[in-house]
Amino acid sequence: MEEQISKKSWFSRNWPWVVPVGGCFTIIVIFFVFLGSVVFGVSKAFTNSGPYQDGLLKAQQDEYVVQMLGEPIETNGIMNGSLKFENEEGSADISIPIKGPDGEARIYIVGTKQNDTWTYSELYVILEETNEQVDLLWGKGSEEN
Repeated sequence: MEEQISKKSWFSRNWPWVVPVGGCFTIIVIFFVFLGSVVFGVSKAFTNSGPYQDGLLKAQQDEYVVQMLGEPIETNGIMNGSLKFENEEGSADISIPIKGPDGEARIYIVGTKQNDTWTYSELYVILEETNEQVDLLWGKGSEEN
């Protein structure tokens, strides 16, 4: 007569280390998913803001900037600066990296928001290669620093 020896399952033999390691791994994954969603949400809020959209649109429509960078002009990284909103008021002091097929530049925007309307005191592009400043606010073309 053959005697059957019952063998413990893999989980029964290894649960003392599997449960803590699996739990820690799960917590780490949840943390990084949460962190990623926060960064993505904040980034999306900035790129949908009025100053960001206005600055990018003005740069894409300026003939001199298009001539220097080529088309299409698109963003080239993460915006820097501060953007504050409170009810119908706010302020912006930001810079946006942009690029085209022929070069790179940075849009600088300083403005305030009152009664849901943005007013810009500074809106210009600095071309990386020549360090020229192109005023987008008054449409004066290119100016050197």
